Parts: sequence; structure tokens; C-alpha cells
Amino acid sequence: MIKDKQTSLNRFHVVLDVLVTAVSYLLAWYLVIGSGWAASHGKNTLSFGFYLGALLVLVPCYLIFYLFFDLYAPKRILGRRNEFGKIFKANTIGLLVFGLVLYFGRKESHLYNFSQRLVVCFYVTNILLLTAERNAIRLVLRSMRQKGYNQKHILLVGFSTAAKGFVDRVLQNPKWGYQIRGILDDTKERGSAYNGVKVIGCIEDLDYILEQNSLDEIAITLRLGEYEKLRRIVALCEKSGVHTKFIPDYGNVIPTIPYTEDLQGLPIIHIRNVPLNNPLNAAVKRIVDIGGALVGITLFSPIMLFVALLIKLTSPGPVIYCQDRVGLHNRPFRMYKFRSMTVQDPGREKSKWTTPGDSRVTVIGKIIRRTSIDETPQFFNILKGDMSLVGPRPERPFFVEKFKEEIPRYMIKHQVRPGLTGWAQVNGYRGDTSILKRIEHDLYYIENWTLGFDFKIMVLTVFKGFINKNAY
Repeated sequence: MIKDKQTSLNRFHVVLDVLVTAVSYLLAWYLVIGSGWAASHGKNTLSFGFYLGALLVLVPCYLIFYLFFDLYAPKRILGRRNEFGKIFKANTIGLLVFGLVLYFGRKESHLYNFSQRLVVCFYVTNILLLTAERNAIRLVLRSMRQKGYNQKHILLVGFSTAAKGFVDRVLQNPKWGYQIRGILDDTKERGSAYNGVKVIGCIEDLDYILEQNSLDEIAITLRLGEYEKLRRIVALCEKSGVHTKFIPDYGNVIPTIPYTEDLQGLPIIHIRNVPLNNPLNAAVKRIVDIGGALVGITLFSPIMLFVALLIKLTSPGPVIYCQDRVGLHNRPFRMYKFRSMTVQDPGREKSKWTTPGDSRVTVIGKIIRRTSIDETPQFFNILKGDMSLVGPRPERPFFVEKFKEEIPRYMIKHQVRPGLTGWAQVNGYRGDTSILKRIEHDLYYIENWTLGFDFKIMVLTVFKGFINKNAY
């Protein structure tokens, strides 16, 4: 069974981690002390035997840190970045504990002379070697799973949108090693299928199938209207001892990462979790926005001055165009852009999008719109606090009123500041593209915001976000 294989793999992981941690420590000792580098930066009075003895305490402590940060969880879906983050956190805690022990034990002559350079070198080396070890294991396991080994056999109970979503993701990721044995459902005919996964019976057949003891997991994927069956299904699964998970069929209502709280034993699920509602997160993002806007203005100032001069010389009218947009908490603000069109009646312009070959766009306008240079004055909007470096792109009031009636969850985007760039934009949803897809990406960003996510979007914007083929 897969549970036995996972236990064996975890034991193998522990043994490898012991070896890698020890090798990292010994390598750090050699680089700092054994090579003579430490001698050139001061005396080292401790013997190799003393440092070796410290290793006997260090390795068990680090294994506890690895366990605490859940580094022995199954790797089927755990991403490289997530695992690296846990390795980094575990080693950072180890470094702090190591430093505290040396600080408070400095009255002991041996600890006073313990090489601090060795501690720092071990910290860096251990992160690098552990990351390499874990990635190597991941590559081997994924290769095996793609060849049909180390598979996890799963049965779905319920034919729903959640079941289809699960099947789609499993088929797109054979490296996860999931084998879906079939679906049990009371409304679909036996033998009907979705993407090759067949309905093999009704829910009443679950008791018999569980007795065969050939499954690793049961995934409950009932439709919303069938949740009265949930209690009995869970009871049957727990009676058999098979691991059971519940995949809710309300993905369009409750977000990917819901916020839950415990009200004296009563679980409460908040419909929408917005990390930027946290004052600390909002303050950190605002500090980054101000710093980024100042850097952006400094870097782009020569280009902005040149573009302003070209606009003034080639087309009558103002250089900067101010347009009403809807921002945080549905509040309107004036968004700045370089004027890329001929001056026109504001009443006609506010409800009309630019189209291919639009005669209103000037010669210079075509260039600055295609390269997104027309957006650079929005760095001043960011300084004012109307916008952020990263967030959903703001829309004009006319279209906001239109879309909020036509597109579900459209107004949620206004729970955060609009951005100069965003997750939808770096994924190609700019200009004349699907509004629904843009909203999907905006909601994903809002619900999954981290500072690292912002930096990722900014980097992607540099490489593929400036040139916009859908800008007319």
C-alpha cells in the first residue's frame, strides 16, 4: 500500500537528511578551518574532535526543526518553492538557536572560541545541499510515477464540478502519481465517463468496494444537493480505515484558501479571505509601493521627458491625460496617462473602448500604447496612494457599472488598490481579451497575495509585460 511506501520514504528522507546535514557541517569546517582560512582571520584554538562532538548535538536538533516545518510531508503536490521556503525557515531557526547557545555559553572557554564563520558557512551550505537533495528525490519520484510506479489509487464518490476539476488536474499532472479508479454516482449511468474516468457504480456500492482493501484514498466529490449523504459516506470510509478527503463543490462561492475561525468549537468559514486587509500586510505593501514608485520615476524620467516633448510637438492638446477610474473601496480617482489620442469629447470617450485601427490614436500614441510607456505617469498615482505597483487594473466607472451586473464577483477586485501591473496582465489578459479570465486572475491574486507574489509579477512584467499586442 502507498502508506507503507510513504513511511519507508520518510525513513529514507531522515537518513539522507542526517547525512546531508553532517556533510554540510563538515564541509563548512573544512572551508573555514581545515583549509586554513580561519587561521588567516584569527586564531582557532578548538580541536577537530570538539567540533565533531558538537555535530552529535546539532544533527538531532536540526531533524526536530525539519519535522516541525513539515519537511517530511508527501511530495506529490508540494512545490519546489514551498519546500525551499520550509528548508530556509528551518535552517534560519537553527542559526538563531546556534547563535543563542554560543552567546549565552560564551563564559565557557570552549564555546567562546567556537568559530562564528563556521556557523554562517554551515547555514548557507546546509540550505544549498538540502535543497539539492530534496529536488533530486522529487525528480526521481516524479520520473517513477510517470512510468507507472509509486501510484496512489483513488476512488471518487460523486459526479460533480469538483470531480471534473480533480480529474482534469490529475490528468494534466501525471507526475503526481494519482490513478483514479472510477467514480461512484447515483445520477449517472454506469459506464458513462468523463475524460476517460468511468462511473463504475452507485454510492451504495462503496461498502463493497471498501471491503476489497485495494484503495489508497477516497475523495468525496458530491454535488451540493447531495450533502445529506456525506455523514454516511464518511462513516463507511472511517470504518474501513481508508484515508478520506473532501473536495467541496462550492469552488465558485468560497475561495481557494478560505479563512476559518473556531467559535467555541463551531467552525466558521469566511467567504472571502483578503490578506491585504491585514494592517501589517497593507503597511508593508505600501512601503514597497512608495519605494518602487520613486525608483520607477527616477529610471523612467528621461523617457517620460522625451515622450512628453514628442506628444507636445506632434499633437495639439495636453501631454498628460487624466481619466476617471474606480479604485479601492469603489472610490473614483483620476488616473494619469500620456495622451495617446486626439483630444475628444469626454462624454463620448468615457463609454467607448479603443478598437483596432482606431483613428483617434496618434502616431506617437500607437508606439507608447504598444510598449506601455503611456502608463508610466501612474507612478505618481502610486505615490499619492490611489494605486499600487501590483494589483487588478482599474476600469472606468461606465464599465464598472456594466460589468458588476454581468460578471459574478467582479466588484471583489475593488477590495485592494488597483495596480500598474497585475497577475492577469503578465498572463496575457490585457486589452481586448476575456473579462472573465481577467477577473479569475485578479481574484486569485487578491486571495493569494504575498510580498513574494508581488515581486514575481514585477519580474514577469519586465520580461513579458511591457509589449502589449492587444493595445491599439
